[in-house]
Amino acid sequence: MHSSISLSLSSPSTICRSNSSNANVNSLTPRSLRFCGLRREACGFKYFNSSLSKASNATRRTCSNRIAASLAGNGATSKGFDYDLVIIGAGVGGHGAALHAVEKGLKTAIIEGDVVGGTCVNRGCVPSKALLAVSGRMRELQNEHHMKSFGLQVAAAGYDRQGVADHANNLASKIRSNLTNSMKALGVDILTGFGTILGPQKVKYGDTVITAKDIIIATGSVPLVPKGIEVDGKTVITSDHALKLEFVPQWIAIVGSGYIGLEFSDVYTALGSEVTFVEALDQLMPGFDPEIGKLAQRVLINPRKIDYHTGVFASKITPAKDGKPVTIELIDAKTKELKDTLEVDAALIATGRAPFTKGLGLENINVQTQRGFVPVDGRMRVIDASGELVPHLYCIGDANGKMMLAHAASAQGISVVEQVTGKDHVLNHLSIPAACFTHPEISMVGLTEPQAREKAEKEGFEIGIAKTSFKANTKALAENEGEGIAKLIYRPDNGEILGVHIFGMHAADLIHEASNAIAMGTRIQDIKYAVHAHPTLSEVIDELFKAAKVKANTSSPVAEPVAA
Repeated sequence: MHSSISLSLSSPSTICRSNSSNANVNSLTPRSLRFCGLRREACGFKYFNSSLSKASNATRRTCSNRIAASLAGNGATSKGFDYDLVIIGAGVGGHGAALHAVEKGLKTAIIEGDVVGGTCVNRGCVPSKALLAVSGRMRELQNEHHMKSFGLQVAAAGYDRQGVADHANNLASKIRSNLTNSMKALGVDILTGFGTILGPQKVKYGDTVITAKDIIIATGSVPLVPKGIEVDGKTVITSDHALKLEFVPQWIAIVGSGYIGLEFSDVYTALGSEVTFVEALDQLMPGFDPEIGKLAQRVLINPRKIDYHTGVFASKITPAKDGKPVTIELIDAKTKELKDTLEVDAALIATGRAPFTKGLGLENINVQTQRGFVPVDGRMRVIDASGELVPHLYCIGDANGKMMLAHAASAQGISVVEQVTGKDHVLNHLSIPAACFTHPEISMVGLTEPQAREKAEKEGFEIGIAKTSFKANTKALAENEGEGIAKLIYRPDNGEILGVHIFGMHAADLIHEASNAIAMGTRIQDIKYAVHAHPTLSEVIDELFKAAKVKANTSSPVAEPVAA
């Protein structure tokens, strides 16, 4: 769960897939599919296909040899180095890079000063989803009208706070164990200690110094707490504290209405709390497509025990003490004049996240952070203070600030590994989806409508808008979940998908057809012929693409991705 997403509108390099004679062979070979962090090869899965060619068998042997090599000795090291690749930070980004590196035959080590899994697994996306799973079930059980529409009668729903907290903690522990075991099984060396860069291709952890041909910084982020806010971890808390669910306040103020704030408002109101949003901008949910944001506010905020103050800063927050409540001073975001003072039982600071890059030793390689972020180019290569690339040094994930999402960090890490093993690769960040796991969910990929219109004006093309409703979807109606829409932003002249935004049941799962289409350069005139099972929620996306009016009749080869 992350609070901010920044998208670069510059066009990434177009990377075409191979047209070699092995293309069809590769389509028959085992995929690098993950099972709880483990790839299928590591899980002992076997493949049988009598029609496989000799080339296919050779490809399979190569893959098996790589896995066997990594299990036996973690690959063969580059001459003169302790490791081919050292990754500082064992979060989702570092983990994804490590597994891909081993698959590529690199001797790999990962340094972690805290616990494996980083923010996402231990203090972010994973435990928050456990809490949201509880809030979703509570909402359904508490909605008497909804239950009666199914012919069901349910007694008053209740919950055990400690049991809910244990569910979140147990899930984090399980996923953390899965990540650790997957790396150990593939031969990744897990080194414990705080990683510091001593110089080119040299890292220290604890009292040990090691060398590596390439280094990846993947240190993630921490909650951002603005000045004037005193966090005591009990009544004034960050998301780190809130995920422990040590108590459920009667009235809680949430500072910030982005992803983190919205998801916690869903949890707290389902468990009986009243919520007050404090938002510095003039509207709630400023990072979302405006049309989706308005609908989401009508469904997720207005009917619930939530009120809000927009256009104000929480200039000072004092924790509860000696029987006095938490006090929040609100000032006008423009004039800075005092507007109001709130007294609540608790305050959650959900104003975003800050990169965790202090103490990395960046000064040893002449790198200066920008607002804490490590500067990188489009290939995640670190840029020093003079604007030059630092050889063999990369930074991925929240620490570089390009897109503060766990799966974006993993994708960046895999992209870096492709580069250090000899294949140029540029990740198109506009193809990376994002989701907010409220009830209903919100998901998006690509540009918002204002962003698309700005791009169209600059580049001289028109945009088209297509929409479909969940109210027209059989599966959604069967679930009595017809509230929601899907929105497509596209170019009518050539069928390019610029953005897709979904608000509705399982929106987080539905967005990937659109994100994959953007990543692969698939145009609307091609994807609209894809077949979707009936009745499924996927038909919402099917109807969305079919509703688009594309002027071009020609199809674009899938091997030519459309640069955003």
